[in-house]
Amino acid sequence: MAAATFLGFLGIATVLPELGPHVRNDLGGSDETVGFVVGIFSFVALAARLVSGPLADRRGRKLVFAVGLLSCALAGATYLAPLGIGGVYLARILHGFGEACLYTGAATWAVELAGVHRSSQALGYISSGIWGGMSAGPVLGHWVGSFQHAAMTQMLLAAAGFVLLARVKETYKPHPHAGKRNWLPRSILAPGFAIGFVNVHYPVVTGFLILFLAHHGNSGPAAFTAYAVVILFSRFFLGSLPDRIHPRITYYTGLAAMTTGLLVLATGPSPAIAIGAAAVLGFGFSFPWSSVASMVLRQTPDREHGSAVGLLGAFYDLFVGMGSFAAGAVSDRFGYGAAFAMAAAALGVAAVIGLFLFPSRDRAIAVGESA
Repeated sequence: MAAATFLGFLGIATVLPELGPHVRNDLGGSDETVGFVVGIFSFVALAARLVSGPLADRRGRKLVFAVGLLSCALAGATYLAPLGIGGVYLARILHGFGEACLYTGAATWAVELAGVHRSSQALGYISSGIWGGMSAGPVLGHWVGSFQHAAMTQMLLAAAGFVLLARVKETYKPHPHAGKRNWLPRSILAPGFAIGFVNVHYPVVTGFLILFLAHHGNSGPAAFTAYAVVILFSRFFLGSLPDRIHPRITYYTGLAAMTTGLLVLATGPSPAIAIGAAAVLGFGFSFPWSSVASMVLRQTPDREHGSAVGLLGAFYDLFVGMGSFAAGAVSDRFGYGAAFAMAAAALGVAAVIGLFLFPSRDRAIAVGESA
């Protein structure tokens, strides 16, 4: 399953390096058009998570996973069709919908197979597949040589993931007539906002790390690689920590490491220190999501795991989108360093939310015994 997830996200990331040049140079679009083409993905993914979660609960995790891979394959085919700018928009819509279904199906199914008490480990493996694909995809996209080849590769990777998926047996029994549910339970608000504020840093890093460090030794590419590689390996090898110790500990350890990394990066450090700070940031980022998600899943009935994962993902998309606009505005007025400081301040808000988020150890044990 982790391999199928990897192939799905590898395909999504393969088209990214040449997407902007394709719109700008091949289709004659403007820079504004490139921005809209890139941005529509997040908004579609945000809406799709609200659909994919309940669908996974009512129709099964494997179906949603398969729909995600199919949507990604259709996106690759749409890129190749002679539909102009409209075709690119349609492909990005399919990609956004596919990514939401792919992650929701994979995450809930992995937790289902591993058991809720190993949910952090399961989510860590899935995250490793995601980050492995997202890290290697741009490299593969450059290697295949053209946007058309990247789009074709996207189709083939999604198809390969579908073949792997077909070999995994699903044991979950859907509850198609579970009754009307509250689409946004109050219990999900605090975890959702915690996840959201933690991820404000992500558009700052992806959008401005390389630009900022270009003025301080040009260590941006190496720093971003360190950030991504550490996330990949720490989620794979240390993803089970929130299952073995209280998730409050891993949550705040992650926030502390992330804050340290962001504040050091905000100073515009020398290359060696910048790479180290980015690695510390990536290490810290490995823990808050699994700490919060595992806590939520342990308190949520099995038949609603898909909805819970989908809603947490929706908060992620919402805050990444808002963080992108905020980071751009802050950087334009106060400089890149201020954007990193803003992201560190968002972690302070996440820390405050955490005070009300995690149950006491005794209560957590009681919940686990009653599950």
